[in-house]
Amino acid sequence: MNRFVPFLERKSTTSFKQRTAVPIHSKGRSAALEPSAILAGGVGTNDRESAAIENGPKSEQDLTIREPLFVALVKFRVPETVSDTTFDGVAKTLSQLRKLGLVSVVVVDCDGKGQDEITQRQTATAQARRIATAIDNYDAPGARVIDPPITIAKQDSISTSSLTSQDLFIGNPSELMTALQDDLIAIIPSFGYTVDTCIRKPVNANDVILALTRQLSGLQFVQVPDDEFPITKILRAAEVYRIIILDPLGGIPAKNRATGRHLFLNLEQEFQEVQADLEAPTGSGLLGECTDRARHLENAKLARDALSLLPPTSSVIITTPREAARERRPEDNVMDLALVGTRRGQNPLIHSLLTDKPVRSSSLPIERFTPITSSTGTYQIGSLTTLAKRGMPLTIFPNPKITPWKPPQPGQSNLNLTDPRIDLPRLVNLIEDSFGRKLDVEHYLKRIYGNLAGIIIAGEYEGGAILTWENPPGTTDPSRRVPYLDKFAVLRKSQGAGGVADIVFNAMVRDCFPNGVCWRSRKDNPVNKWYFERSRGTLKFKDMNWTMFWTTSKLALHDEKFHDYEAVCRGIEPSWADKKHIVD
Repeated sequence: MNRFVPFLERKSTTSFKQRTAVPIHSKGRSAALEPSAILAGGVGTNDRESAAIENGPKSEQDLTIREPLFVALVKFRVPETVSDTTFDGVAKTLSQLRKLGLVSVVVVDCDGKGQDEITQRQTATAQARRIATAIDNYDAPGARVIDPPITIAKQDSISTSSLTSQDLFIGNPSELMTALQDDLIAIIPSFGYTVDTCIRKPVNANDVILALTRQLSGLQFVQVPDDEFPITKILRAAEVYRIIILDPLGGIPAKNRATGRHLFLNLEQEFQEVQADLEAPTGSGLLGECTDRARHLENAKLARDALSLLPPTSSVIITTPREAARERRPEDNVMDLALVGTRRGQNPLIHSLLTDKPVRSSSLPIERFTPITSSTGTYQIGSLTTLAKRGMPLTIFPNPKITPWKPPQPGQSNLNLTDPRIDLPRLVNLIEDSFGRKLDVEHYLKRIYGNLAGIIIAGEYEGGAILTWENPPGTTDPSRRVPYLDKFAVLRKSQGAGGVADIVFNAMVRDCFPNGVCWRSRKDNPVNKWYFERSRGTLKFKDMNWTMFWTTSKLALHDEKFHDYEAVCRGIEPSWADKKHIVD
């Protein structure tokens, strides 16, 4: 068995286990490959002799279904502009993904602007063969350019919904089925055949990805002829685990991110913001910049539409071919790749498969990113890769975009946790589940009464933060009130997955308290490594079992604000029902 499989299952990233073997026919006999051979893309001794049989159509009794067949749908934009060296690296990465149990279907998206259909077809076919040849240089069974399985519907049947649209659908899945069954990487040029006249025409690569997603997810509602039932049965055994967009433009731009890119994109929460940013007028008004922004938006829309068809565990990686071609350094072992989220030079496609996380955390401050000068002399900070998930909604009371969080003034009514918009029982359950301790609810409500700055809730109370304004001892000056993170909680079942903690933390430091916030944690708290990476400063109290953290930029130890932070963190009274002085 592939040595990564037990690790992946133990991490619950996925269950990349091949449950049955693929029959291999040789000289009239059949033999089954070992699971390790399947995972590694290995071939039997007599495969060359039986290649003609294996590559041809299979009868129903010849097909053994492996469930699930984990598939990555890859859109490769403008491959004709990519150098041979980078091309070779991308091919190697796709081969490595197959070794890990994720077989790719690559949709070739050439820039056919200004070309007639014949030239477009020639360019797309040449690039498809180029990709297949590059992949064939690595481990067997290699790749295959297949005749596009896309059927173009009549104009009167076109729908605008990604869920039900049948303007493009998989009308001839036979070759695709055979390629997947043989563990081949299928290469598909962006063409389709009209349903009535069978004329070959260019189609939008994004629509091809969505059509493949619908088919492989069992959501293609076009009736398939009875004689193709075995094909449909095998295609429905496939599971689209990852969408990959290889685009020289890289990930989705972001104005307020250290890298200038969304490292993690929570589509449920952030898509509208992304759309507004990319549709806003540019300062330069240059045609090239406008075109690039339009392409970024197309990629974001493809991510949103594809993930709306897939389980929440699926994700989209948007990266450059150069980053996708990056090789793992020899000194980086598998455990490093999976457990260290801030290591430099990782391949984003392999890293995200092993960890289901971006190469670098989206909640790290800019100081944690090392500037990089690429081989072409381009200066950048961090990765240009975006990991997008359907994600979850984020609710913030009060909404900082409408009512910026400020210290309460005398006589001003404040938000309280008993507010009807807040589900207090679910909030208490979140805190108790995360901390593993019972909260003294009555004591806690009294302690923060009148001091509550706001509350952040991720999804259906899967994560959250309670933030307060605290008075330093000996002063009632509202201007000296300290922004304090009182509770930061994530349900245990959601810890380490889905980016819940990053989503909440980002909302806190970007939207709620952009000028800084402080908090405290037990010195032996295992979460402290995560806190250390995301804070701009820390202080361990010598006489208490506390470490203080803050995100305030350029906070000097002699500042009054620093002393106020320290006084507040020393003086907060715990509100646990067990009354033990083992605090948050």
